[in-house]
Amino acid sequence: MLRRPFSNLFPVKRNPFRRWFSMSSEGPKYVDGKIDFVYQDETHQTYFKRFGDLENSKRTPVVVLHGGPGLCHDYLVPFADLAVKYDIPVILYDQLGNAKSTHLKDKPPTFWTIDLFIDELVNLLNHFKIQDDFALVGHSWGGILATEFEVRRQPAGLKRIVLSSSLAASSLWNQSNGQLLSAFPDKVKQGMMGGMKEPAKFFEALKEFHAVHGCVIRPVPESYWYTLEQVFGADGDPTVASAPVLQNWTIIDRLHLVRVPTFVINGKKDISQDFVVKPFFDNIQKVKWVTFENSSHSPFIEEQDRYMKLVSDFLT
Repeated sequence: MLRRPFSNLFPVKRNPFRRWFSMSSEGPKYVDGKIDFVYQDETHQTYFKRFGDLENSKRTPVVVLHGGPGLCHDYLVPFADLAVKYDIPVILYDQLGNAKSTHLKDKPPTFWTIDLFIDELVNLLNHFKIQDDFALVGHSWGGILATEFEVRRQPAGLKRIVLSSSLAASSLWNQSNGQLLSAFPDKVKQGMMGGMKEPAKFFEALKEFHAVHGCVIRPVPESYWYTLEQVFGADGDPTVASAPVLQNWTIIDRLHLVRVPTFVINGKKDISQDFVVKPFFDNIQKVKWVTFENSSHSPFIEEQDRYMKLVSDFLT
């Protein structure tokens, strides 16, 4: 569902593809590694995965911010399509405390702040020397990180933002979860309500919930479950997810500070229901909103081709 005609807001420049990237049996080619991140006089490491050619592409590179807080980049690999098909360089990374980046299980909850994750993002932008020209795609919590970066720091090099199944306030997110959970069996409700006090029951309930409102294609990609396992699985690290980063959080009264064109996306069966994302549409000056009718919380997986086409049109 198209909420507002995009062509009326931003002219689209159509440039020919510069080249296609070769594909292997294991998927698109990438470069990965770790970046030193100095914070409060300690050096940590941020794991990244880069698709596309930063040096030779004429397109603005995009950094994709994963959900959580506490998840990882793996389920976002479909965004490699932007590099493969549209010559838009793409950088994915695991935020601090997660997956292949440095884990800090002994840090107090107060260590984990939005400004910490913004500083890590700035460090990544500087490492790749794209701080003067970049775009952001934020999924779920990643959209919070993208908008907070914009309103708090007003980065000069930020050109565009994509808010994919994100939220404008934690209260709206909690309201949506409660509404959707009411349709599930008592076993799922009890498992979800019990939280990490009984992690095995919680994770089983969470998987049933996400099979309806997280990713509706079958089979659900292994990378999707792997991402959740990084927090809630037997060997997961719930440190970041357990921190009160988003307690009583809202950005609604600051959305007028978003300067750049913004593309809001959600799915018809999304945890980010319409009322969860509507404040973005109501309060950001230059904004477009599309709802994917056959998707839930991950339309970049569920309707991948259409999603990447619309996002590439927006970014270019």
